[in-house]
Amino acid sequence: MANPNVVAVTSILAKTVLDADVAASAVTLLTCASDKLCKINSLVIANIDGTNSATISVWISRSSADHYLLKTVAVAADATLVALDKNMGLYLNESDVLKIQASAAGDLSAVLSYEEIDDA
Repeated sequence: MANPNVVAVTSILAKTVLDADVAASAVTLLTCASDKLCKINSLVIANIDGTNSATISVWISRSSADHYLLKTVAVAADATLVALDKNMGLYLNESDVLKIQASAAGDLSAVLSYEEIDDA
């Protein structure tokens, strides 16, 4: 695995991933491309169910191992959770996969903001 040299960056592309209805099974939100580095700026989870609380799990899969950032964290009805922000300094290496899972389908939505960094 060759990570880009962040001192000799040739491009930084701002990107956003939207998931309007986080599933109750594991969902791949982002797979960092080969020879790229992905800097996570934010992950915001909104509870779109006006009545019920729901939980969210967020993890990184690397080399078939799961590394949890959040595990069944409650998001109250009509509330928002900033699950990740850029102050955390979280980077995904090439082939890392950011996954999410809700406790119930139809309750949560997700917005991921990130930068794809390349030194080619």
